[in-house]
Amino acid sequence: MNFLTQTLSVAAKDLRSEFRTKESFNAAASFAIVILLLFSFAVDPTSDQIREMSGGLLWIVYSFSAALILNRSFARELPNDCLDALIASPVSGAALFLGKALASFVLILLIEALCLPVFGIFYDLNWATQPAWLALVVLLATWGMTVIGTMFSALTVNLRLREIMLPMLVYPMLIPTLMAAMQLTTLLIAGQAIAGDDFVWLRLLIGVDIIFTALAVALIEVVLVG
Repeated sequence: MNFLTQTLSVAAKDLRSEFRTKESFNAAASFAIVILLLFSFAVDPTSDQIREMSGGLLWIVYSFSAALILNRSFARELPNDCLDALIASPVSGAALFLGKALASFVLILLIEALCLPVFGIFYDLNWATQPAWLALVVLLATWGMTVIGTMFSALTVNLRLREIMLPMLVYPMLIPTLMAAMQLTTLLIAGQAIAGDDFVWLRLLIGVDIIFTALAVALIEVVLVG
């Protein structure tokens, strides 16, 4: 099999496994909606304050729920020594990593798509004023979260406290991605297009995605095999 086929095969396997049980997806989606609901009681949805903090609120919820998906990326392979079998298979480490990252990326995007209408209803915000720009920001920021989270999921898979260690390691690394996503999302929800100095944040998202994807692909063999 070529590299692309290997990557898509791993991604398809993970998606089939997740959709068969929906264990992580249901937990992450429920968590995200509950957090959005709880925050709606803490602020006045009609105030200008919620519009100023809308991007920050949305990406905090996204990052917390994404951790539940990313934590299971490699952990689902632990029963019956499936991870050892995958590492020993002809699939390259880069294809294994990208396949798992792609599967997690799809799952997180589905949760984000589910949360956006709920977010608009709870906080009385029209999030669809700049749909093309918002879709681009969400895709770039979500891939950044996914590639970093998947890498650290591989690093912590054999730890007994991986559910605690993964967020502690991942969130500091996500600061540039989340800062850029929050700034741009707040701007777009306010109905403004990305222009001028705002492109700095977009370039930051693209740069983080490229750098961390390249590093992860280069280092995943060392991480998995040791």
